Amino acid sequence: MKNKELGKSGLEVSALGLGCMGLSFGYGPATEKSLALKLIRDAYNKAVTFFDTAEAYGHL
Repeated sequence: MKNKELGKSGLEVSALGLGCMGLSFGYGPATEKSLALKLIRDAYNKAVTFFDTAEAYGHL
């Protein structure tokens, strides 16, 4: 997986990210917590280190 630098901080994240809004709302009912955690873990295990999250998405 390629990485990208965020700004000038030296922080690097994967070029491919995972948008997490659909896990709590936005595209229908919230995803079951165990399935949402499995998705996030699977993405991380495949070298994804950029997760698009925000408080506006709600909590899992």
